[in-house]
Amino acid sequence: TAESATGGMIIARLTSVPGASNYVRGSVVSYATRVKQALLGVSDEAIADGVVSEATALAMADGGRAALGADVVVAVTGSAGPDPQEQDVGTMVVAVATPERSQARTFRMPGDRERVRTYTTTAALHLVRLALADEWW
Repeated sequence: TAESATGGMIIARLTSVPGASNYVRGSVVSYATRVKQALLGVSDEAIADGVVSEATALAMADGGRAALGADVVVAVTGSAGPDPQEQDVGTMVVAVATPERSQARTFRMPGDRERVRTYTTTAALHLVRLALADEWW
């Protein structure tokens, strides 16, 4: 995983399953913009669209594949609240990258910070499932 606004919640869910070491390589929690750039190779051009953007999420997912040597990476960036950033609170972007394809989706999640992060974690895992089944959204 390459997580920002979810702060590691996705990798925590994945690794809560016995045998996770058979399919999970690791995670980069890149909360700060400079960490997204340094560890995931997110370019200035991607961030020019905003840190909370599909371009940034896609760059995080693709960079996560390279950094972790993983076949599939899910990435999340967003505004979980309570204060809005570049986007309204609840604006969350999830991207999935595979060797064949990368795709992102923007969500507007309701609720407080914890609920936004929890809903986003569930949505991210659902999008991974769809990508693995070749049922891209």
